[in-house]
Amino acid sequence: MTNSSNKYILMVMTAALLSACSVTKKYERPTTLKTDQLYRDQSSTDSTTIATMPWQSVFKDEKLNALIQKGLDQNLNLKNAIENIVQARASLRQSKLAYYPTLQLDASATHNKQSQAGLNFPAGININTLTTTYKLGASTSWELDVWGKLSSSKRAALATYLATDAAKQAIQTQLIADIANNYFALLAYDKSLKITQATLESRIKNVETIKALKEGAIVTGAAVVQSEANQHAAEVLIPDLKQNIRETENALNILLGQAPGPIDRGELGTQIIPEKIALGMPAQLLENRPDVRQAEFNFRVAFESTNLAKTYFYPSLTLTASTGFSNLELKDFFSNSIFYSIIGGLTQPIFNQGLNKMRLTTAQSQQLQAYNNFQQTLLIAGQEVSNALYSYEMAVEKEDSRQKQIEALEKAVDFTQQLLEYSSATNYTDVLTSEQNLLAAQLSGINDNLQKLQAVVNLYRALGGGWK
Repeated sequence: MTNSSNKYILMVMTAALLSACSVTKKYERPTTLKTDQLYRDQSSTDSTTIATMPWQSVFKDEKLNALIQKGLDQNLNLKNAIENIVQARASLRQSKLAYYPTLQLDASATHNKQSQAGLNFPAGININTLTTTYKLGASTSWELDVWGKLSSSKRAALATYLATDAAKQAIQTQLIADIANNYFALLAYDKSLKITQATLESRIKNVETIKALKEGAIVTGAAVVQSEANQHAAEVLIPDLKQNIRETENALNILLGQAPGPIDRGELGTQIIPEKIALGMPAQLLENRPDVRQAEFNFRVAFESTNLAKTYFYPSLTLTASTGFSNLELKDFFSNSIFYSIIGGLTQPIFNQGLNKMRLTTAQSQQLQAYNNFQQTLLIAGQEVSNALYSYEMAVEKEDSRQKQIEALEKAVDFTQQLLEYSSATNYTDVLTSEQNLLAAQLSGINDNLQKLQAVVNLYRALGGGWK
């Protein structure tokens, strides 16, 4: 090959590589993405956030932490997410190998039979010839990544792998939140059952007291009937609470990847939550929240698919080579039987029924959809943070008033019972009303505490905590 030919080839390759810069684009996070004011009525420049805290520091209950760890080890959805990562890693590994040439080996023995009838042989004579060709060869093919087709495919595979990893992290954060929320709900049911059972015991004694007062002509038979109805009103609450306990235990066991059974647990009153609830800045959701990161990686996949679609409008350059041995005799197989060939091919699409245009239009539309999903996921994340924070603030706001309400009702029950027993200054309706109001307030106070605990859990998950 002459020097002028080498220079010409070098010029063509250089021009092609320079053109490749305008065919595909480098990914950059869209500047049109909206991250301001994602947290309603909240503005902060402090980057401190509870999302960076490990879950072992957020939850102080050792029994809860043991359940969370068991869930991380055994949950079946999480195991499937890990297998998705394995599959995506295999695709990524294959996309990297696409840069290398292919190599095939071929060994064959071909038998050919040819009839000599019709040639210059005496009439009636038919001579057949049989030949055998032995061949051993190797061939290779290599496509030069001139326009960035292979690079785009590799980057798309990488983004897919990262998206599956982020999906696994999202499942993990949701799993931790689900276990904690169900655990706290279980503790709340336990406490509600305990208070209801204590109330029932009190009302059973109260029935006996009212019966005694009736015998003393202090109250009427109506009071006795009302006291019995009040007792039964507490009794019917207990089966529902027991059913809630059983179903919540079963739900927790599913999260733990095990058969239904009892759950070892602590008490609602001993739960400790972080003293400072730090949100950080909304833009940190882009890095901290797994489903937001997954949405961005999916957008990157669509972005690289658009790059890939553009490369199909340009010619592909391939180099193929083959070499080996071929002979009619095995004894002379490795002598005077070598063959080889080197072929350079350039394929330029001219008309392929609009396939390339369809491919590009579809990729661009899917990229726009992926961007919209990215923005939507970010907006939902901001909504969840705002809702969880407000739920926490409202639970805190109710604490003092609820405690005062319960204390006042406890006094009201004592006063009305004493007045009923030792004087005629009141009637049983007053006792009945105060007792019913006290139980309702006590159960509401438990729900307030549960709301506060679950709000912290939901806020931790909404900010992206639990996977680091």
